[in-house]
Amino acid sequence: MPKKSTSDVLKSEPNVVLSLSGAGVQKRGRWLVRGIDLTLAKGEIVTLIGPNGSGKSTTAKLALGLMQPNEGTVDRKRARISYMPQRLALDWTLPLTVARFMSVTGPISASDGDNALRQTGVHHLLKSDLQSLSGGELQRVQLARAIARKPDLMVLDEPTQGVDFTGESELYQLIAEARDKLGCAVLMISHDLHIVMAATDRVLRLNGHVCCSGSPQSVVADPAYRNLFGSRAASSIAVYQHQHDHTHLPDGRVLHEDGSITDHCAPDHDHNQGSHKAGDRGTHHAG
Repeated sequence: MPKKSTSDVLKSEPNVVLSLSGAGVQKRGRWLVRGIDLTLAKGEIVTLIGPNGSGKSTTAKLALGLMQPNEGTVDRKRARISYMPQRLALDWTLPLTVARFMSVTGPISASDGDNALRQTGVHHLLKSDLQSLSGGELQRVQLARAIARKPDLMVLDEPTQGVDFTGESELYQLIAEARDKLGCAVLMISHDLHIVMAATDRVLRLNGHVCCSGSPQSVVADPAYRNLFGSRAASSIAVYQHQHDHTHLPDGRVLHEDGSITDHCAPDHDHNQGSHKAGDRGTHHAG
C-alpha cells in the first residue's frame, strides 16, 4: 500500500474542520461571492486576500455560520470555532476590564484565560480597562480570548489592524505558536501582503470568486495576483524557502517526508531558524 503524503494526512478525516463546496451568497440580486471551494484542516493557516468588496468577510461569515449560502454547501464538521473580529462592537463609554472582556461572549475558566493572556504576553494587563490599551495590546488581548476557547478553528479578521510593523511580525508569530500548541486550523483575512505571505501555508485570492489559490509562492507568480496588485508589488515580495523534512500533526506526532510517523522530530532540526508551518515545507517571504 502506498504511503500517504503530508497533504493527504492533514486533509483526511477527522482533521478537516471546515469545508466549503461551490458556496455562494446572493444579496439584493447580486452575488457577493460565488463558487467558493475551500477545505481547511487542523494545523493549517489559510489566508484570504483581495481588494475591498472581494468577498473576504462574506467568506469568513460563511465559515462562522453568520451567513448561510444561497448555493453550494458549508460543513463546519461540528468544530469549535473562535472569532477575532476586525472591529469590536462595544460601548466604549462603559468600563470594561481585560478580565471581564475575556468572558464577554461566553464563559471561560480563569486558568484558561490566564494561560492565554500569558501566551500572548499581556497577562499583566488583566485588571486594566480595555479603553486604555494600545492598538497592539488590544489585538493581543483579542487573540488571547480566541485562544482561551481552545478552538478547532480560529477565524481572524485583520488580526494586525492598528499595529506597527514590528508588532505585526510578533502577532503573526503568536498566531503560528497558537496553531502549533492547539493543533487548530486558522483562517485569516489580511491586507499585510509582505508579512502575511511569510505567515501562511495557503492563500486564496478572492474577487467575488476564487481567482487563484495555493502556496504563497504559486499565488504570487499567478497572473491574476499580478493583475490585482501590480507587477511591482508582486516582484517586491522576495520568496525564499526554508526546507522542512517533517510536519507536526494535530495529535503532536511528527510526519516525515518519507511517510513515517514518529513521536519526535529529528534532534538536529532547529525550529528557531524560521516560522514553522504545517505543510510539506515551511515557506518564508521577505518583504
